[in-house]
Amino acid sequence: MQIFVFTRINFTNTLQFRMDALTFLLDILKYTLSGFFVILGSYFLFKSQFDAYYNLKELEYRSSVLKDVLPLRLQAYERMTLFIERINPSNLLLRLHVSGMSAKEMQNLILTEVRAEYQHNLAQQIYLTNDAWQIIKRVKDDTISIINSAVKNLPADASAVDLSKVVFSRLDSIEENPYELALLVIKKDIQEM
Repeated sequence: MQIFVFTRINFTNTLQFRMDALTFLLDILKYTLSGFFVILGSYFLFKSQFDAYYNLKELEYRSSVLKDVLPLRLQAYERMTLFIERINPSNLLLRLHVSGMSAKEMQNLILTEVRAEYQHNLAQQIYLTNDAWQIIKRVKDDTISIINSAVKNLPADASAVDLSKVVFSRLDSIEENPYELALLVIKKDIQEM
């Protein structure tokens, strides 16, 4: 009989231990899940606060950069406007004309002037849009092409006045003035800033 009681006590203790272990595991699961939900809720609460703070700092940074860069960009567009006006053959021929100069001398003077103006303003491209810079390069190349082709069609003893007449007639024959179109692109870019 003692063996039976001992076995019964042992069975009761084992059952009690299993019940305590199950309760213990359920308590751990309960606390773990509740802690997980608290951490998850805190994460989403703080995440929205951090995101709002980050967005505010990014906006402040962009506005400070814009405040510093905008005047430089405007200055670059001003300089490119001046460049286009200075290489426009209408202005260039009148500004560089010296009486008694041959067409070939005038050509060399014009090409030197256009290239010098371009080199002087080369760094401004970092503040311009790609389209604006490509148009400015195209206007420069077209100016050089107009002058070179006008000189080819003139006799060797032609004067600078003869060159001017040929260039002005070519500019009049063009439907859309490339210099005016370039200025329109610059104005459009400035309005989009």
